[in-house]
Amino acid sequence: KETIIGVRVPRMRAYAKALWKQAPETARAFLEALPHGYYEENCLHGLLIGVLSETADEALRLIDRFLPYIDNWATCDALRPKAFKKHPPALPDECRRWIKSGETYTVRFGIEMLMTHYLDADFRPEYLEEVSIIKSEEYYVNMMIAWYFATALAKQYEAAVPYIEQRRLAPWTHNKTIRKAIESYRITDEQKAYLRTLAIRE
Repeated sequence: KETIIGVRVPRMRAYAKALWKQAPETARAFLEALPHGYYEENCLHGLLIGVLSETADEALRLIDRFLPYIDNWATCDALRPKAFKKHPPALPDECRRWIKSGETYTVRFGIEMLMTHYLDADFRPEYLEEVSIIKSEEYYVNMMIAWYFATALAKQYEAAVPYIEQRRLAPWTHNKTIRKAIESYRITDEQKAYLRTLAIRE
C-alpha cells in the first residue's frame, strides 16, 4: 500500500492523453525514466506507451524496456499499444518470445496480445496450441489462459472446443475457462449447456 497513491485508472488515462498533447517531450522523458516508485507511475507508463507508440518498432522497444518492471495484473492489462491494431507481421513471433520468457506478467502480456489481436480475421489454429501448452503455477498466468480460451470459444468455437473436450488445459484453468465462457453473451445457450457437461468434477 505504500506504493499506491490512489488515482483511478480513468483519470490516469485522461492524463496520459493530455500529457502527450501538451508536453510530448515530458511524456517521452518519463518513458525513459525507469524504474518508477509508485503503482500509478507504472500504470501511466503503460498508458503512455499506448498513446505514444506510433509504430510497431517503437512500441516493441518501449514494451521490452518496461515489461521487467511490471509487477501486477492491472499495469499489465493497461498496456495496449495502438500500433498493434495494424497487426504488424512480427507481432506473433514477439508474442511467442514473451510467452516463453517465464516471467509472470511478460507471459500474461504475450497471451493477452494473442487474445486481443489474433482471434478474429488473423486467427490461426496454432495459436491455440501455443497457449494450451503453457505450464505455470502463477495465478495471473493461468487466469489469462482461461480468459484467452473463453474468448476463443466465443470467437472461434469449433477450433477451441476440442481443447476443452480433450481436457488439454490444467484442471483449474479448464474449469475457469468454462465458467468464464458461460458468463459470455457471445456463447449460445446450447453451447453453454454443452460446456457445463465438460467441467471437471473434483
